[in-house]
Amino acid sequence: MTEIAIFTLLHLLVFVYWLGGDLGAFYTSRFLIKPGISADRRMLAAKVVNDVDMAPRTALILAFPTGLTLAHVKGWISLPLPLLVIVWLAALGWLALAWTIHMKHGAGPALWRKTDLAIRWALITGLVAAALWNMAGEGSLPLFLSLKLLALAGCTGFGLFIRSVLKPLGPALMGLSGPDAPAAEASLAATLNRARPLVTGIWALLVIAALLALFKPV
Repeated sequence: MTEIAIFTLLHLLVFVYWLGGDLGAFYTSRFLIKPGISADRRMLAAKVVNDVDMAPRTALILAFPTGLTLAHVKGWISLPLPLLVIVWLAALGWLALAWTIHMKHGAGPALWRKTDLAIRWALITGLVAAALWNMAGEGSLPLFLSLKLLALAGCTGFGLFIRSVLKPLGPALMGLSGPDAPAAEASLAATLNRARPLVTGIWALLVIAALLALFKPV
């Protein structure tokens, strides 16, 4: 019972910090395009958004190992202990990589970013394949867990799309203090507006995943 309580709490904290961090970053991003805000304050707001966004990034990485371990201790699936240890070590290694990239502010080797990107695509592929395999009746995973795997894959995919959409953000921020500040401000607003539907898509998938954990369809 102690193991169940611990890993239930950890998995709940993943949900709380993921959704809460996303909401915080989303709210703070409004100051990037608010009229009358100086370029310096917008740069500060951008730094706050980037720092706060590490909460959901951390939560995404920990969602799978905490969920997998919780499913094991609750008896929904049966996994060998060495496999769980490998999953946790891999997740913690990925988490260390993500935080190192963040702390370096993009100044680290390109290999780090490429490795992080490759891990995310591998995770999406693995989660979707496992979910569809079990939903086709070839595995023993309960339906609600297969659907949660798809939700996590969707969240990871949305996150990658958001990265792509936000690529113009840096140049636009730098342009706020240049000679063509109005154009930079327009680019900034357009970039954030394109990202917002993807962010709300992540929120929807998180709520669906939480509902599946409570409802537990067979």
